[in-house]
Amino acid sequence: MEFIQVKADDREAVNKLSAVASEIVKEHYNPILGAEQNDYMIEKFQSPGAILEQLSHGYRYYLAEEDGCTAGFMGFYPREDVMYLSKLYLYKDKRGRGYSRKMVEFIASAARAEGLPAIELNVNRFNSGSIAAYEALGFVRVREEKNDIGHGFCMDDYVYRLEING
Repeated sequence: MEFIQVKADDREAVNKLSAVASEIVKEHYNPILGAEQNDYMIEKFQSPGAILEQLSHGYRYYLAEEDGCTAGFMGFYPREDVMYLSKLYLYKDKRGRGYSRKMVEFIASAARAEGLPAIELNVNRFNSGSIAAYEALGFVRVREEKNDIGHGFCMDDYVYRLEING
Protein backbone atom coordinates (compact mmCIF):
# COMPACT_ATOMS: atom_id res chain seq x y z
CA MET A 1 0.00 0.00 0.00
CA GLU A 2 1.24 3.45 -0.89
CA PHE A 3 0.28 6.65 0.91
CA ILE A 4 0.33 9.79 -1.22
CA GLN A 5 0.32 13.04 0.72
CA VAL A 6 -2.16 15.68 -0.41
CA LYS A 7 -0.66 19.17 -0.23
CA ALA A 8 -2.41 22.51 -0.42
CA ASP A 9 -0.48 23.61 -3.51
CA ASP A 10 -1.69 20.56 -5.47
CA ARG A 11 -5.26 21.54 -6.35
CA GLU A 12 -5.73 18.43 -8.49
CA ALA A 13 -4.95 16.20 -5.49
CA VAL A 14 -7.20 18.29 -3.21
CA ASN A 15 -10.07 17.97 -5.68
CA LYS A 16 -9.47 14.23 -6.05
CA LEU A 17 -9.46 13.80 -2.25
CA SER A 18 -12.73 15.73 -2.00
CA ALA A 19 -14.35 13.60 -4.71
CA VAL A 20 -13.13 10.33 -3.14
CA ALA A 21 -14.31 11.51 0.29
CA SER A 22 -17.74 12.48 -1.00
CA GLU A 23 -18.23 9.15 -2.75
CA ILE A 24 -17.13 6.97 0.17
CA VAL A 25 -18.84 9.04 2.86
CA LYS A 26 -22.18 9.16 1.01
CA GLU A 27 -22.17 5.40 0.51
CA HIS A 28 -21.23 4.70 4.11
CA TYR A 29 -23.03 7.41 6.10
CA ASN A 30 -26.27 8.15 4.24
CA PRO A 31 -27.90 5.07 5.84
CA ILE A 32 -26.62 6.12 9.30
CA LEU A 33 -27.10 9.90 9.27
CA GLY A 34 -29.47 10.55 6.41
CA ALA A 35 -28.58 12.36 3.19
CA GLU A 36 -29.35 15.87 4.49
CA GLN A 37 -26.95 15.75 7.45
CA ASN A 38 -24.37 13.82 5.46
CA ASP A 39 -24.40 16.35 2.58
CA TYR A 40 -24.01 19.17 5.11
CA MET A 41 -21.06 17.42 6.76
CA ILE A 42 -19.36 16.67 3.43
CA GLU A 43 -19.60 20.34 2.44
CA LYS A 44 -18.41 21.48 5.87
CA PHE A 45 -15.52 19.02 6.27
CA GLN A 46 -14.63 17.46 2.90
CA SER A 47 -15.21 20.10 0.22
CA PRO A 48 -12.05 21.35 -1.50
CA GLY A 49 -12.27 24.61 0.47
CA ALA A 50 -12.66 22.79 3.79
CA ILE A 51 -9.71 20.51 2.99
CA LEU A 52 -7.52 23.50 2.12
CA GLU A 53 -8.50 25.21 5.37
CA GLN A 54 -7.68 22.06 7.36
CA LEU A 55 -4.33 21.67 5.60
CA SER A 56 -3.48 25.25 6.56
CA HIS A 57 -4.04 24.29 10.22
CA GLY A 58 -1.76 21.25 10.29
CA TYR A 59 -3.96 18.44 9.01
CA ARG A 60 -2.18 15.76 7.03
CA TYR A 61 -4.18 14.07 4.33
CA TYR A 62 -3.10 10.99 2.39
CA LEU A 63 -4.70 9.03 -0.39
CA ALA A 64 -4.24 5.29 0.11
CA GLU A 65 -3.43 3.47 -3.10
CA GLU A 66 -2.92 -0.17 -3.96
CA ASP A 67 -1.64 -1.22 -7.39
CA GLY A 68 -2.28 2.27 -8.77
CA CYS A 69 -5.93 2.34 -7.61
CA THR A 70 -7.28 4.57 -4.88
CA ALA A 71 -8.50 2.43 -1.98
CA GLY A 72 -9.38 5.28 0.39
CA PHE A 73 -7.89 8.12 2.38
CA MET A 74 -6.93 9.27 5.85
CA GLY A 75 -6.54 12.58 7.64
CA PHE A 76 -4.82 13.20 10.98
CA TYR A 77 -3.02 15.85 12.99
CA PRO A 78 -1.36 16.35 16.38
CA ARG A 79 -3.89 17.57 18.97
CA GLU A 80 -2.87 18.18 22.55
CA ASP A 81 -1.00 15.04 23.65
CA VAL A 82 -2.22 12.62 20.94
CA MET A 83 -2.34 12.14 17.19
CA TYR A 84 -5.96 12.77 16.29
CA LEU A 85 -7.29 10.54 13.53
CA SER A 86 -9.94 12.67 11.89
CA LYS A 87 -10.67 10.56 8.81
CA LEU A 88 -10.01 6.96 7.79
CA TYR A 89 -12.17 5.75 4.94
CA LEU A 90 -11.98 2.90 2.46
CA TYR A 91 -14.14 2.07 -0.52
CA LYS A 92 -16.56 -0.73 0.36
CA ASP A 93 -14.85 -3.25 -1.93
CA LYS A 94 -11.47 -2.51 -0.30
CA ARG A 95 -12.56 -3.26 3.27
CA GLY A 96 -11.54 -6.47 4.99
CA ARG A 97 -8.14 -6.66 3.27
CA GLY A 98 -5.94 -5.35 6.09
CA TYR A 99 -5.71 -1.83 4.62
CA SER A 100 -7.05 -0.18 7.79
CA ARG A 101 -4.30 -1.82 9.81
CA LYS A 102 -1.66 -0.49 7.40
CA MET A 103 -3.18 2.98 7.59
CA VAL A 104 -3.24 2.95 11.40
CA GLU A 105 0.36 1.70 11.48
CA PHE A 106 1.34 4.64 9.25
CA ILE A 107 -0.40 7.08 11.60
CA ALA A 108 1.18 5.42 14.65
CA SER A 109 4.59 5.87 13.05
CA ALA A 110 3.89 9.58 12.55
CA ALA A 111 2.75 9.85 16.18
CA ARG A 112 5.88 8.12 17.46
CA ALA A 113 8.05 10.45 15.39
CA GLU A 114 6.47 13.36 17.28
CA GLY A 115 6.70 11.68 20.67
CA LEU A 116 2.94 11.24 20.98
CA PRO A 117 1.83 8.19 22.99
CA ALA A 118 -1.57 7.51 21.44
CA ILE A 119 -4.02 7.94 18.59
CA GLU A 120 -7.56 9.15 19.30
CA LEU A 121 -10.59 9.29 17.05
CA ASN A 122 -14.30 9.95 17.11
CA VAL A 123 -16.73 7.46 15.59
CA ASN A 124 -20.50 7.79 15.28
CA ARG A 125 -22.08 5.66 17.98
CA PHE A 126 -24.38 4.02 15.42
CA ASN A 127 -21.53 3.11 13.04
CA SER A 128 -21.26 -0.50 14.22
CA GLY A 129 -19.06 -1.70 11.35
CA SER A 130 -16.39 0.94 11.96
CA ILE A 131 -16.59 0.45 15.73
CA ALA A 132 -15.92 -3.26 15.28
CA ALA A 133 -13.01 -2.51 12.93
CA TYR A 134 -11.40 -0.04 15.36
CA GLU A 135 -11.81 -2.43 18.28
CA ALA A 136 -10.21 -5.22 16.20
CA LEU A 137 -7.26 -2.86 15.65
CA GLY A 138 -6.86 -2.42 19.42
CA PHE A 139 -8.68 0.88 19.97
CA VAL A 140 -10.52 1.19 23.30
CA ARG A 141 -13.58 3.35 23.96
CA VAL A 142 -12.67 6.09 26.45
CA ARG A 143 -15.71 8.40 26.45
CA GLU A 144 -18.78 9.69 24.66
CA GLU A 145 -19.16 13.10 23.02
CA LYS A 146 -21.92 15.11 21.44
CA ASN A 147 -20.76 17.99 19.28
CA ASP A 148 -23.01 20.61 17.71
CA ILE A 149 -21.81 21.10 14.14
CA GLY A 150 -24.34 23.75 13.19
CA HIS A 151 -27.40 23.81 10.95
CA GLY A 152 -29.32 21.90 13.63
CA PHE A 153 -27.04 18.85 13.43
CA CYS A 154 -25.08 17.09 16.14
CA MET A 155 -22.32 14.49 16.01
CA ASP A 156 -23.15 11.76 18.53
CA ASP A 157 -19.87 9.92 18.95
CA TYR A 158 -17.73 7.56 20.93
CA VAL A 159 -14.09 8.52 21.40
CA TYR A 160 -11.62 5.69 20.94
CA ARG A 161 -7.93 5.60 21.87
CA LEU A 162 -5.04 3.41 20.81
CA GLU A 163 -1.93 3.47 22.98
CA ILE A 164 1.18 3.06 20.86
CA ASN A 165 4.51 1.72 21.97
CA GLY A 166 7.80 3.44 21.27
